[in-house]
Amino acid sequence: MSRKKLFVIGQVWPEPTSSAAGWRMLQLLKLFVDHDFEVHFGCAATRSPFSHQLDQLGIICQDILLNDASFDVFVKALDPDIVLFDRFMVEEQFGWRVAEQCPEALRVLDTEDLHFLRLARQDANKQGLPWSDDMLYTPTAWRELASIYRCDLSLIISEAECRLLTEQLNVPDSLLYYLPFFANHDSADHLSAFPSFDERQHVAFIGNFLHEPNWKTVQALKNEYWPAIRQQLPHVELHIYGAYASQKVDQLHKPAEGFLIKGRADDAVQTLQQYRLLVAPIPFGAGLKGKFVDAMQSATPSVSSSIGAEAMGAEQWPGAIADDVQKFATAVANLYQNKSNWEAKQSLIHGALHNLLADGNAQQQFLAKVDALKTNLSQHRRRNIFGNILAQEQFAAKKYMSRWIEAKNKGSI
Repeated sequence: MSRKKLFVIGQVWPEPTSSAAGWRMLQLLKLFVDHDFEVHFGCAATRSPFSHQLDQLGIICQDILLNDASFDVFVKALDPDIVLFDRFMVEEQFGWRVAEQCPEALRVLDTEDLHFLRLARQDANKQGLPWSDDMLYTPTAWRELASIYRCDLSLIISEAECRLLTEQLNVPDSLLYYLPFFANHDSADHLSAFPSFDERQHVAFIGNFLHEPNWKTVQALKNEYWPAIRQQLPHVELHIYGAYASQKVDQLHKPAEGFLIKGRADDAVQTLQQYRLLVAPIPFGAGLKGKFVDAMQSATPSVSSSIGAEAMGAEQWPGAIADDVQKFATAVANLYQNKSNWEAKQSLIHGALHNLLADGNAQQQFLAKVDALKTNLSQHRRRNIFGNILAQEQFAAKKYMSRWIEAKNKGSI
């Protein structure tokens, strides 16, 4: 019996040391490799020095082209059982081609986070407007929702986003699958294996600077939160880590103010376990926040905004949650200076990880779901009424735009 084939189409080549999205994708790839799938990964982006060496995992890599019929020839010959799209923009580019060339392939969308939610919150923040759910209804929302309907299954990384989709936007739960980050749940089980309160010093923030919420968080730390924290902790430093720091980030480096830009952290867990706290007053965003998972896995309490903690079990948060600048600063000072309080919050990490992350059973259940959908694909698709409507030619604007670009590139028009 031949091995099942998974073809993943990436927006970028995964960089697990650069972003949570990178190690999320690597986790998914490893899951299928470990269960004896023949895994292929294709991407139209250029590799970077930080791209993971997927071939070392036995993954077959393929450079692909946007708006080019060579993809059609390739994917038809590959004939995958499952195609996984890395974010809705990739599904827009390649989903119609996969549907035409491999109609029996199960099409899965990994949303990473709901982009329309994050961007709507970003726009509200930029305009200085209080959040309203009415702000969700944007062109980006219609695009992402259309992608969800066109696919057979969409992976949703947070329960809060599942509720938003099903309860507010009426997306059938049969099209969604809650699958958070995978993690080694033993990583913070033995707190004695990590540096103690007395062995740690200073506070940290970590985040990929290509991600707008991280840049805005660092700006807020520099201009608002850190001055208030520094008043209460005058000898403490804030160390900022993150991939792809630009000149505008580097210009914030002010050692005299205890505000230090440290650059890329090759191992986030090893880095964060040196610090007493992770501080992240995230002003907007969506999905699970990888920085908080890294902090938990390094047995480091954290202070977050309510947005940062919304999908991560805020009722048993291993640290503190505050949105007001002064309350945030006071929470940081209390945790930083009070050993018993710090240790009490650290003790919540074990439970938080077990409640938050997908264990081996959850991973097996996901694979079983994929197998069941593949077995009953025709019946599943018949029930997806909106998906069938969107498959009609009159709703194929992305397809015809791609065809036009392809023809233009060949000089046919």
